[in-house]
Amino acid sequence: MKPIALITGATSGIGEATARILAKKYQLIITGRRAERLDQLESELKTEVQKLVFDVRDREAVNNSIEGLPSDWKAIDVLINNAGNAHGLAPIHEGNVDDWDAMIDINIKGLLYVSKAIIPGMVDRQKGHIINIGSVAGIEAYPNGNVYNASKYGVNGLTQGMRMDLISHNIKVSEIKPGLVQTEFSEVRFKGDQKKAEKVYQGYDPLQAQDIAETIEFILSRPAHVNIADMLVLAGSQASATMVNKKS
Repeated sequence: MKPIALITGATSGIGEATARILAKKYQLIITGRRAERLDQLESELKTEVQKLVFDVRDREAVNNSIEGLPSDWKAIDVLINNAGNAHGLAPIHEGNVDDWDAMIDINIKGLLYVSKAIIPGMVDRQKGHIINIGSVAGIEAYPNGNVYNASKYGVNGLTQGMRMDLISHNIKVSEIKPGLVQTEFSEVRFKGDQKKAEKVYQGYDPLQAQDIAETIEFILSRPAHVNIADMLVLAGSQASATMVNKKS
């Protein structure tokens, strides 16, 4: 029987690519807000699948969905905390408070809600692996990214603390910090402005969702005595959060 992996934010980008690549070796619990996308993804995956439709910001929905899994699906071996968003790009004094709330609620509190629903079972079974998707913005702030930076710094701190708390329970905790990845990320940040979103990825070859999915697959493939605890993954043209070698 295949082990079970739960992936948040599986309706697009890194989450969707991860579901496709892990389907070779795992039974999957795919989660997201958009039911129709989960339906489509399920139809294309060649493995056993459970779909959970919820917003990670909704603690009650998270708990009810995970508690409502069939009994033979509750022994989750791998948790991929992928769900996250950036909203807006503005100096701190011009920031939109609703955007701030969304980033803190999704990127930090949502990660915590899902983790709290799953980790006790891993502790009981004395095994598991958690991979949190952070960002280069979690170790290096950039102008106008203030609250997004703070939320990803929070993911970095949480990952380190989780690793310390769970080491005695034989649970691995890892974090991947991607740089510029061409997904719906910028489209969401710029509230559907396609021109602004496309400009972010022009003049160089950005990372693709598949690149991060393959990194997740690699981390999970390591033997029991190895934990890739922390990994920064940048595009070949990217040197830092703010430096990209773009073609003129």
